[in-house]
Amino acid sequence: MVIRATWTLAAASVAVGCSAVLGIESFSPATDGGAADGTTVVGQDATAGGGSDSGSGSGSSGGSSSGSSGGDDGGCVDGGCSSPPRSCPTFGAGLTNCGESSESCCTSLPVPGGPYFRTYTNAGSSPTMEADTASVSGFRLDKYLVTVGRFRKFVSAWNGGTGWLPAPESGKHTYLNGGAGLVNVGSSGGSEPGWVMSDDSDIAPTDTNLACNANYVTWTPSAGNNEILPINCVNWWEAYAFCIWDGGFLPSEAEWEYAAAGGSDQLEYPWGTAAPGASNDYAIYGCNYPPMDSGSTCNVAPVGTATQGGGRWGQLDLSGDVWEWNLDSYATYANPCMDCANLTPGAAQARVLRGGVFFNAGTSDLLPPNRNYDPPTSRNVYFGFRCARSP
Repeated sequence: MVIRATWTLAAASVAVGCSAVLGIESFSPATDGGAADGTTVVGQDATAGGGSDSGSGSGSSGGSSSGSSGGDDGGCVDGGCSSPPRSCPTFGAGLTNCGESSESCCTSLPVPGGPYFRTYTNAGSSPTMEADTASVSGFRLDKYLVTVGRFRKFVSAWNGGTGWLPAPESGKHTYLNGGAGLVNVGSSGGSEPGWVMSDDSDIAPTDTNLACNANYVTWTPSAGNNEILPINCVNWWEAYAFCIWDGGFLPSEAEWEYAAAGGSDQLEYPWGTAAPGASNDYAIYGCNYPPMDSGSTCNVAPVGTATQGGGRWGQLDLSGDVWEWNLDSYATYANPCMDCANLTPGAAQARVLRGGVFFNAGTSDLLPPNRNYDPPTSRNVYFGFRCARSP
């Protein structure tokens, strides 16, 4: 599947029941696609998320950066974080009111590592057509997409505060391979490079840039009613930089798919086999939000709205709402992949997006093996992200 960078929405409102997104082409995940443990919550009540125990927390950063984090404990769990996420330092909309139980929006849950097949199909019984072996080490993956409220803290640090920029080589999986991080299967080879200082100028989350289209933009110049919506219109570099600033990193494509597929279970959907339907219980897609009986047009939904759509380890919105930037450049899979990522640099290298979008009616986008890509420069109302963290 390809989303072309040059299209624009055709109208200011789109009727419920729309059939497809302009400029999106479908493909077979079988041919082009990639293939619970409980937590003890510190300072919060545990809540159910897709059949998995949930808590909140974060891991330590793969690299160093300037500035202080401050604030509360960020909802850390199992002693797995050395400092709280910077994006949830105080109580507020989009910071501490996510999900059914109004928990920390910085909730981050452990994903135990293991092997799986990146390419597979699953029609509801068991996976078939398995190919492209991969294995990932344990990590943490945020339960929620990054909200407008959380991203606002980053924008303040970048522009209105200390002029924050990522430190060179920050954002690496430093708990892997003796500190070297992921194996780079891209053209440059070697190990994970982390942040490249020459990309500093590609971070520009201005009010103008974050209003990338007249329709469905979630950012507002000042805090308002959108703080709990997923941030969109961010380019790949801003997503990566935010995760570094927040104490983590963008998940690799293999890590993201492993979590969405339920690891070696290689599920049909992140939540299992139930059809996603049109009630917003499992996924926000197909112009079904707001609910059809509201008389409204489709829209992006607050993070965690699809309460029954949690993955095996509790993450929500792995299918639907907004496509999610991954760390990797888009390329043919390396086989086998052992804690690997394609990290070919440059603005000409398209980056991977995963998970589907609120607008598109096709359920194929919601399947864990489904792949998508766009240039890292792209700003799109359909693109958001979530962060991963060290275990």
